[in-house]
Amino acid sequence: MIIRAFFFTLFFFLIAQPSFSETLSVKGDNVNLRSGPGVGFDIKWAYGNGFPLRVVERKGEWIKVRDFEKDTGWIHTSLLSGDSFVIVKSHKGTDKKINIRSGPSTRYDIVGKAFYGVVFRKLDSKSGWIKVRHESGLEGWIKETLMWQR
Repeated sequence: MIIRAFFFTLFFFLIAQPSFSETLSVKGDNVNLRSGPGVGFDIKWAYGNGFPLRVVERKGEWIKVRDFEKDTGWIHTSLLSGDSFVIVKSHKGTDKKINIRSGPSTRYDIVGKAFYGVVFRKLDSKSGWIKVRHESGLEGWIKETLMWQR
């Protein structure tokens, strides 16, 4: 009876836990996403520095990843890092931009704007907002729901 209760509890705990996937980012510019785990496979895309990716699978020195548009492919481990980056996921296919604010609320001034697909380094998070820095040096806060992250 005790063993059955233990397994039931363990099963419930494992099923009830949310699934967290590992997120990595591209290290370098023009990093190739390949159709398979090796340099002999076709190049599907080239990513820029900081582009965030989710780990799908590992095979030797190669990692299968998925990007924010659900494209998948393989990248060598030496070209990925654990640095935290996010990417704008809102307004695909439009001219609309999201606001970057001086603080974590719509009450703060707009310090910049960004299009769909722009990558930022994640610095902090607070109350549904993410503090970010762009490679240009612009720093500010963006509503978390507008960004793709882990």
